[in-house]
Amino acid sequence: MVRPQERRRVRFHRRNHAGMSEFREVIMEQFAPVKRAKDGQPVRYLVVDDSVFARKNLARIIESFGGQLAGEAGDGATAITEYERSQPDIVLMDITMPQMEGIEAAEKIVRQHPEARIVMVSSVGYQENIVAALQRGARHFVQKPVKPEVLYEVIKYVLGEDAVVANATGAGA
Repeated sequence: MVRPQERRRVRFHRRNHAGMSEFREVIMEQFAPVKRAKDGQPVRYLVVDDSVFARKNLARIIESFGGQLAGEAGDGATAITEYERSQPDIVLMDITMPQMEGIEAAEKIVRQHPEARIVMVSSVGYQENIVAALQRGARHFVQKPVKPEVLYEVIKYVLGEDAVVANATGAGA
């Protein structure tokens, strides 16, 4: 039986605020890889957020799901271009960004690509924003700070039959 997630300890080396070298140990979630059902390849993601930190954090989380970063964008206008270039399986998009908001970018992407799967990821969790995003084509919404176990379930839900959760040996389930 496959456990969809388990915990593992990871040690890493870093420099602290005083420039001193230190080791830290953290507990990270280990998730069973989510693969594309059609070819068994990793799910490809486009991560859109004006915060580099948020993009890197989301990239780390999706890699823990066995995903592949297909592209990144820091605003909605760039997200549209990156979607065309990378043709990802899922877009994780912030709502509040410069130049073009995430909701408007989602609407434009879905208008050109009705099959696009966009999950809004934002700290701006006002009901009207969530409703507007869903009405304009987003498939789901995840609140920041992102909990990996929540995003994992949302991704499986949004992909539906187009995804399989790989077993412990890496074969399709």
